[in-house]
Amino acid sequence: KKIPKIMAMHRERFMQGATKNDIPSEKAGMIFSLMEKFGGYGFNKSHSAAYALIAYQTAFLKAHFPVEFMASLLTSEMHSSDGVVKYIAECRSHGIEVLPPDINESEKVFTVTGSKIRFGLAAVKNVGEGAIESIVEARNNGKFSSLFEFCEQVDLKKVNKRVIESLIKCGAFDATGNYRSQMLASLEDCIDYGQRVQRERTDPQMGLFNLTEEQKAINLPSMPEMDEWDEKELLALEKESLGFYITGHPLSRYEDLLDKFTNTNSATIKERNDGETVTIGGMVRNVKTIKTKKGDLMAFVTLEDLLGTVEITVFSSLYATVYDLLTDDNAILVRGFLQKDENSVKLLADSIINIDKAEETWTTSIHFNLDVTRIDKTLLEALNAVLKRHPGPCPAFIHLRNPEKTETIIALPESIRVKAGVSLIQEVDRLVGYHAAETVCRPIESSANANGYGNGYSKRRRKKR
Repeated sequence: KKIPKIMAMHRERFMQGATKNDIPSEKAGMIFSLMEKFGGYGFNKSHSAAYALIAYQTAFLKAHFPVEFMASLLTSEMHSSDGVVKYIAECRSHGIEVLPPDINESEKVFTVTGSKIRFGLAAVKNVGEGAIESIVEARNNGKFSSLFEFCEQVDLKKVNKRVIESLIKCGAFDATGNYRSQMLASLEDCIDYGQRVQRERTDPQMGLFNLTEEQKAINLPSMPEMDEWDEKELLALEKESLGFYITGHPLSRYEDLLDKFTNTNSATIKERNDGETVTIGGMVRNVKTIKTKKGDLMAFVTLEDLLGTVEITVFSSLYATVYDLLTDDNAILVRGFLQKDENSVKLLADSIINIDKAEETWTTSIHFNLDVTRIDKTLLEALNAVLKRHPGPCPAFIHLRNPEKTETIIALPESIRVKAGVSLIQEVDRLVGYHAAETVCRPIESSANANGYGNGYSKRRRKKR
């Protein structure tokens, strides 16, 4: 029982029963307190052992059969866009390529193809099990060479227009050599052609006059001459059919800016501390605007980056100056304070800019907070090597801290300027064993103190110390 009121009632009954059975009240109270604590969230030993065994088995599989293990994880989450995005990112971090859906190669679930993973058709929106079974059965006679041949072979009652549209949009027919734009434009003709061929195939009279391949080719419609959609439309339709991007991402062209100006993303933000100042970049996906009690407008924004989404709260004072940036598909950078609890992670925005304006609006410096009781010459030499692997334009500062006593700030020389970003931060944090690296972005117009922080930040730091 996890409901306090019910537990209180049980305590009263338990104590009364213990008194009747001559159990000392002090001992009875101690016994019930133990049960109450366990009832809050407790694991018995057999349950703990079962979890330990599962942890061991999955760790073994991931270590020795990583491709098969990740394919199974993707299959387990294939009806959850967030789950698939998370595990595709995990695959990339381990150098495992996830191939897009393919009408001739994909099975129902995610499958292993050599050292790669092939996308499962069941993860494509609007494609049901009946349609997949018909596709797999039809291609047992050979691979599909075109959309027309596909429509000849599959059961068009199960594989309807909506199913084929989704498969075209996600790129499952790309191997046939035609543009997605061409295939979607000729889809009606393809389906009509396929239905006609199937009727003739089952017509007893037509069976007397079996058409040769040459005769069928004469009746075959042609694809219209047209250009492929631009990348933006290709990716938008891909996301419409899959729920996420797989062959590319609209943010890909901003990767250098994201690496330079951000210090977290939708995956790593969960590991940051409540109240921490972070900077994240992404595309606006959904905006919900409401009125405050004072009648001012504020907004709740869903921000999508390369790995997932984050909820951003934009209060009225900031919303009044940035509302024009909060439009669907606009790429922005957001700096703010993390609000974190057991169930959610939100960012309370302090500043929002268009990502294209980052270079002219923000400057960046990076600070390494080192505990002097936990460093030595070897670690400092290793840190120097890490910094040299990330050359760039940003000034760097080392903060030597003796907990609860002093802090010395050292500005590194011009010869050690770095490219501030997530990759550098993660490498430094792994080296020292704790969260030490901090990227600071500030508006150019605000004055900075000698340490490279803006005035507001400096005052908060000094007050805290």
